[in-house]
Amino acid sequence: MDGYSGVIWAVTRGFRLCDADANDVVQSTWLRLLEHLDSLNDPTRVGAWLATTARRECLRTVAMARRTRLVGDDEHLLESVDLAQPEVDARMIRAEQATAVRRAVQSLPQRWRDLMLALMADPAPSYEEVSERLGIPVGSIGPTRGRALHRLHELLEAVSPLAAAAS
Repeated sequence: MDGYSGVIWAVTRGFRLCDADANDVVQSTWLRLLEHLDSLNDPTRVGAWLATTARRECLRTVAMARRTRLVGDDEHLLESVDLAQPEVDARMIRAEQATAVRRAVQSLPQRWRDLMLALMADPAPSYEEVSERLGIPVGSIGPTRGRALHRLHELLEAVSPLAAAAS
């Protein structure tokens, strides 16, 4: 729960719900997870599932609030809620992908990891600079990079097809 509470709260905050409604959404989201725990096919996708569920719970809460007739100065409150929150989901998915990529890079052999990190530097170094820094012949940098990328793709595909798509 500690690892995914932030995901749920981030979605909820994006809808600018009052504290009581936000707490209800968080509680409902955890309840939905318990109700559907047996039907989750990929445990590595729990974060994305929770984000989607929290978003749906927020939409349900906002819809219920809109059915309530507000009077006086309170009518403007619901007009400020942006119902389209794909950027929140997209940010969380990108963060989940980035974490998967970092873990996959960390599981590479040290030589490959050093090469990948050197090649990702900004500005990108030349192969000669990489060769000098890591003591790898220039002619083997490309093939080693290819093998490392292939292994990264395999690792990411095993963890999450979404993370593999980001690589």
